[in-house]
Amino acid sequence: MLYWLLIPLREYYFFFNVFRYITVRTALSGITALLLMFILTPLFIRLLKRHQVGQEIRPEGPSSHLNKKGTPSMGGLMIIGATLISTLLWGNLENIYVWLAMGGMLFFGAIGLADDFIKYRWRQSLGLTPRQKLGLQFLASGVLALTLVLIGFRGQFSLNLTFPFFKEWTPYLGWFYLPWILFILVGSSNSVNLADGLDGLAIGLTLIASVALTALTYVAGHAVWSQYLNILRVPLAAELTVFVGALSGACLGFLWFNCHPAEIFMGDVGALSLGGTLGLIAILIKQEFLLFTVAGVFILEALSVMLQVSYFKLSGGKRIFRMAPLHHHFELVGWPEEKVVIRFWIIGIIFALFSLTTLKLR
Repeated sequence: MLYWLLIPLREYYFFFNVFRYITVRTALSGITALLLMFILTPLFIRLLKRHQVGQEIRPEGPSSHLNKKGTPSMGGLMIIGATLISTLLWGNLENIYVWLAMGGMLFFGAIGLADDFIKYRWRQSLGLTPRQKLGLQFLASGVLALTLVLIGFRGQFSLNLTFPFFKEWTPYLGWFYLPWILFILVGSSNSVNLADGLDGLAIGLTLIASVALTALTYVAGHAVWSQYLNILRVPLAAELTVFVGALSGACLGFLWFNCHPAEIFMGDVGALSLGGTLGLIAILIKQEFLLFTVAGVFILEALSVMLQVSYFKLSGGKRIFRMAPLHHHFELVGWPEEKVVIRFWIIGIIFALFSLTTLKLR
């Protein structure tokens, strides 16, 4: 909204011409989201405590987590709110990619909110059943996938699949792009949800991934940089940088309150919305395969669960890890929670840097 108000003023005052630049508005959206988090999150925490909206702890988890019971949850609502408000203020709302990103965040956030509300209403550690949650995720992903395929036929989204390190091979998928989008969105949202088990772990990794995606989004939408790095240019993705910048600022602000010992948890409303959003951004900028390295730690967490469950069933009750997801294994090995989180952040940074270096290797 501020974009539409400020840009016309450049005809009278040259200073306002600066708001044409995406880099400026991306920085402003990130700062706005950060300030909103700093101002509103303490108020939200007090509100949650007043209404006793606290985290329920699964009894099968590590015993060291039992003292976290009752910590305010649903903090993901603040992340969503700060991101959307900042994007509405500084983004060009004529861009369909911006609306798709905001819609995707809301879709997955609504699923997580339903799950969190059931936990709060009936005071139980499980909300929606796994089948219900997965069904709703496929429904939300299906709506987004169908929308992308339809606008793809109108020329607003490329239905060609791009691969890192392969310059010329971009197969056209057409309607077959739909199941690929479903796989990315459902997998991404669940991966972040599985990693949300330690103070600051999931939000820190999301911050790292969103910063990397901010750079990738800017490059994908920039005519010169995309040509120089020989990646598919996505003109509509340029404005999407403002949204991802806002997401980064919101994540940084939430980390202030979520670091150990956490004052608030993001809940499923945060984990599912953040995971789905990361996947959707990667799809929109045509970097789905880089998502596997940008969000590398999230992938490892999800793989650890799949390996544990599969091996448990095939071996008749044996386990690969002491507990899955992977961060719980290292807790039970004896690593303090803070050490697990920081080391996972370091690995996440390495993954993100590797993803960015692949741009030059094409």
